[in-house]
Amino acid sequence: MQKRYNVNIEGSFGYIKWIVIIGVIALLAFNSFFTINEQEAAVVTTFGIASPVTESGLHFKIPFVQQVTKVDTTIKGFPIGYDSQTNNSIEDESLMITSDFNFVNVDFYIEYRVTDPVKALYASQNYEAILKTIAQSSIRAEIGSYPVDSVITTGKGEIQANIREKISKHLENHDIGISLINITIQDAEPPTTEVKEAFMNVESAKQGAETAINNANKYRNEQIPAAEAEVDQILKEAQSTKEARINEAEGQTARFNEIFNEYKKYPLITKQRMFYEAMEDILPDLKVVIDGSETGSLEKILPIEPLIEGSGTD
Repeated sequence: MQKRYNVNIEGSFGYIKWIVIIGVIALLAFNSFFTINEQEAAVVTTFGIASPVTESGLHFKIPFVQQVTKVDTTIKGFPIGYDSQTNNSIEDESLMITSDFNFVNVDFYIEYRVTDPVKALYASQNYEAILKTIAQSSIRAEIGSYPVDSVITTGKGEIQANIREKISKHLENHDIGISLINITIQDAEPPTTEVKEAFMNVESAKQGAETAINNANKYRNEQIPAAEAEVDQILKEAQSTKEARINEAEGQTARFNEIFNEYKKYPLITKQRMFYEAMEDILPDLKVVIDGSETGSLEKILPIEPLIEGSGTD
C-alpha cells in the first residue's frame, strides 16, 4: 500500500511540473511579442537604455528584461485663450496688449505631434505643458509688436506665420521630441462691447472701400480695351488719311513736274494750253471767241455767244 501511495504522489507531482512548465512557456511567449498600430510608436527599454520602434506590426521583446511603452503619434491639439468644452473665454490666456497700447482678446488653437518617442517620454515630464508655455510666450511677444487694427483685421495671416516660426525654433532648442503642426487664430476682438462695435464699423468701412476699389478696377478693365480699340481705329484712319494725302501730293507733284518739263520745251504753247484749260474750268458753259491780231498774242476775249442769243430773243 505504501508503495502504491508513493507512486500516486510522484505521478501527481509530475503532472503539476508539466503544467507549471507549460504555463511558464505560455507566459514567456505571451510577454515576448507586442503590436504597434499605424498611428503610434513604442519605446523599448533594456536595462535603462531606451530605443524607439516606429514600424507598425508585430515585434519581439525579451520577457521580463525589456519594457515597452507605447506613444501616440497622431496629431493632437489644445486651445489657448478659451475652454474647448464650454467655449468660454479664459482672460488670463487671451487678454493681451498691442504695440499701440490697446487691449485685445485673442484665441488660438495649437496642433502638434510626437516625432521622437524617446525624447517625448524622457526629455520632459509633460511636453504638452512645455509647448503651451512656449506658445504663450511667443504669442504675447508677437501680438505686442502689432497695432490692434492689424491683430483684429488685416494682419492675422502674418501674425500666425511669425508665431509658428518662433515656436518651431524654441522646440528645436528644447529638443523634447515634438513638432508644431499648425497654429491658428480662432478669434480676435476688443475686450469691451463699445470698442468691439467701433472695430466692426472700421472693418465694414474697409470692406466698403475694397468693394469700391474692386468696382473701379472692374470698370477700368472694361473701359481700357474699348478705349484702346477706339485709339487703334483713330490711328488707322489717320494713317489712311496720311497715305491718301501723300499719294495725292505726290501725284500733283508729278503732274506739276510733267507740265513744267513741257513748259521748258515749249513755253508759249504750254502757256496757251494752260490758259485755255483754266478758262474751261472757270467758264464751262460760256462760249468765247479769241481774236488774236498777231501771232502769239492774246488781245481780246469776247463772250459773244450770250450776246448773240440775247439779240435773237428781241
